[in-house]
Amino acid sequence: MPRTSVLSRRTWLCLTLTACVASSAIAADKPPAVGETAPNFTLKSTGKESVELKKLLEKGPVVLIVLRGFPGYQCPACNAQVGQFLGKAKDFEAAGASVVFVYPGPMRNLAAKAGEFLGDRKLPGNATLLLDLDYKFTNAYRLRWDAPRETAYPSTFVIQPDGKITYALISQTHGGRANVDEVLKALTTK
Repeated sequence: MPRTSVLSRRTWLCLTLTACVASSAIAADKPPAVGETAPNFTLKSTGKESVELKKLLEKGPVVLIVLRGFPGYQCPACNAQVGQFLGKAKDFEAAGASVVFVYPGPMRNLAAKAGEFLGDRKLPGNATLLLDLDYKFTNAYRLRWDAPRETAYPSTFVIQPDGKITYALISQTHGGRANVDEVLKALTTK
């Protein structure tokens, strides 16, 4: 085999590997999407219990709602969204779904701010508020809104028991959030 042919093959192989690595790096920079498997995570609840996505999925689908947490104030859009989802708690329970709210922020005083956010609201048995200390979850899901007075892009995912994401909405603004009825419909549509 002529030497130029071997070099050409090596060059082609090197370029192909570089393209594969580059394309996987691009995908690694994107949040989870419909059709993908949701990355597992374990976070502490406001009650200090460890909650793992994989364990929740053993019980049924999970509605994962990423809030803005505490960007220096309690977000009114987050308060409204949580109220809408809690208002339909029985519908989510009937669908066998857990509703998980993620409250991101810096570790210092995050639990106190989350308690302040909940106020007098009582979460039903199929809903929980998880603390994302120092944005570990937010960064892993590539949802970090890294700008002054921002924390995370408001996002909603429906994750089926097999881990597949069947609904994803990531807002690039404070508004534009998932509609509760749309999410309920996504639970039954695979």
